[in-house]
Amino acid sequence: MKPSHGPDRLDDDDYPAYTMGRAAEMIGATPGFLRAVGEARLITPLRSDGGHRRYSRYQLRIAARARELVDQGTPVEAACRIVILEDQLEDALRLNAELRDGDEA
Repeated sequence: MKPSHGPDRLDDDDYPAYTMGRAAEMIGATPGFLRAVGEARLITPLRSDGGHRRYSRYQLRIAARARELVDQGTPVEAACRIVILEDQLEDALRLNAELRDGDEA
C-alpha cells in the first residue's frame, strides 16, 4: 500500500502542500491577498487538521494570475472574476475543439 504522503504527493498539482505564508511568498503576495481571493471564491484552500489553510500548486497559479491583474490596477474582486471567466472560456474552447475533432473522425 502506498503512503498518503511523501514525494509522490509533491508531484500532484492538486495536493495542498503549501501553508499560507509559504504560498504568499511563492506568488509575491500577502496572506491577506490569499484570504481575499478565497473570499471572492477564486480558490478554496483545504484546511489542515489544525484549521490552517493549505494551497496546491494549481491554486497558486490561479492566485498568481489574479495578483498580476491586481498589480495592473484591477480590483481584487474584478481580477478574480476575470480569471474565472478566462478559465471558463479555455474550457469551452477545449470542449469545442474536442467535439469538432470527433465530428471529423
